Amino acid sequence: DRFVAFLEARRPGRVATGEFGEIMDVALTNDGPVTLVIDR
Repeated sequence: DRFVAFLEARRPGRVATGEFGEIMDVALTNDGPVTLVIDR
């Protein structure tokens, strides 16, 4: 929750959250030299 609040403070309207284990459609737009994919 603190991390989401941190991101929302810096990018208002650009942060979305979801429920763990739910099926979600996501889109990725690269906006920098590095892309990190974290998948468990």
